[in-house]
Amino acid sequence: MAALDWLVIAATIALVVAMGFRLSRRQGDEVDYFLGGRRLRAWPVGLSLLANQVSAISLVGAPAFIAVKAGGGLRWLQYELAVPLAMAAILIILLPIFHGSRSISIYRYLDERFGPDLRLLVTLVFLASRSLGSGVVLLATAYVTAVCLGISLLAALAAIALVALAYTTMGGITADVYTDVIQLAILWTSALVCIIILVRMLGGFPAPLATADPGRYAVIVSGGGAGSTFSFWPMLLGGFFLYLSYYGCDQSQAQRLLTTADRGQSRQALLINGVLRFPIVATYCLIGYLLIPFLAAHPAFAARIVDLPPDYIMPHFFRSFIPAGLLGFVIAGIFAASLSSLDSALNSLSAVTWNDVLLPLRPSLAGMRKRKKLFVSRLLTLFWGGGAFLAALAMADSGETVIEIVNRIGSAFYGPIAAVFLVGALAPRVREIAAISGLLSGFAANLGLWLFHGDGVSWLWWNVAGFSVAAAVALALPGRSAPAAAPPGASVSRPARDRRAVVYLIAWFVFILLALLVLDRLLGAA
Repeated sequence: MAALDWLVIAATIALVVAMGFRLSRRQGDEVDYFLGGRRLRAWPVGLSLLANQVSAISLVGAPAFIAVKAGGGLRWLQYELAVPLAMAAILIILLPIFHGSRSISIYRYLDERFGPDLRLLVTLVFLASRSLGSGVVLLATAYVTAVCLGISLLAALAAIALVALAYTTMGGITADVYTDVIQLAILWTSALVCIIILVRMLGGFPAPLATADPGRYAVIVSGGGAGSTFSFWPMLLGGFFLYLSYYGCDQSQAQRLLTTADRGQSRQALLINGVLRFPIVATYCLIGYLLIPFLAAHPAFAARIVDLPPDYIMPHFFRSFIPAGLLGFVIAGIFAASLSSLDSALNSLSAVTWNDVLLPLRPSLAGMRKRKKLFVSRLLTLFWGGGAFLAALAMADSGETVIEIVNRIGSAFYGPIAAVFLVGALAPRVREIAAISGLLSGFAANLGLWLFHGDGVSWLWWNVAGFSVAAAVALALPGRSAPAAAPPGASVSRPARDRRAVVYLIAWFVFILLALLVLDRLLGAA
């Protein structure tokens, strides 16, 4: 690492921390801290949603999956088909409810629609899964940062955690959103830098290699039964319910949709995220495509990484082939990507703890002075930041197995939670006991698939199975003789602009599908 690289990294860190402290001056209460006073515009919110899906694993894991991972390849692009469909469902079903509720937390809707027990159950699931997930993001990024910077894993963990806490604790959601935009720009530019370097070192844009595994060039992979995780149907259907729950029923993402002044701005944010995500993922996949001939043309480098886990190919590529100055920029991009994932998690954990745990248990807290509420909100962010750091330390010696287990746990919960929200919105006669029974039944079904079928059933199918079982049980149970009281915003009409946005998203889905089919045909013919 040259001095110029360290300077670039230090400048990036200083920029995001300074922005957090500057934005902290605009905060007067917990609504400013958690929702930016509901004054944010569509473009920064949409780009922030996009940045939250970009972590160190995006620039590191996606190319590795395509180029070297067993069973990998360009089939990863199929995953993106589910995004516009999930955005359309969120826009037409969930967005009117959340904006009508006017709450800091989306889980308040479950209290208004069903009752406090369901709200508390879903809240506890979110706090446990998201805090553990934050530790995984922190640990995965620390591995990459430690390799690139040549520092210890503990030092990398501490550095990332401290920077994320510095601007998130002071600046709140507004700092998160605007720094996310900067971080996304840095990361996307870093990916383009890698592509330019690879093309120049290969002497031009290469055609598919005849000696390579032909399956790596397959974009559309039919099937989806048994343990075929990365095939068309599990990635489309399982991905749909995964993204529906993650973007629409997870506070870390949905909280951003509540920062806008009205539903129209949130609608635009969903459109921005739904349309721009595919080009970014395609950029990462292009790096993986270029790495296949690059490894064949550089056997010495390929031999150096052959015994390492796939995710280490990109960090070693950075250190070996990216010039000084640009290396610092790329590492800053990875560092920034991790920060954008961590800041949203920490702020949402703090928001849910305040709104869905502390206030219901101690209603008198609502009468505190505004500045004191703001102080408590910041303390909660510090608390969850420390929790993520400790979780990362606990998993530091567990390797990839822990990351796989956490991903499986997430898929076990996504489908049932999405079912509860959608049943609440679309079936007004379902009561709390039926919804809780459905939620627990969905969890039990996914747990059974995990324990008794293991790798025989793709974990992406768990999202479908959990949703289906939870919805079926909730709808089938008795006690539906009278409609439950409608929560605020539940009967909001769907304006023509909402319907038009759904049409745009479906058209974008069709475009992506046609583009993937054409790409699959071209690469197969080559």
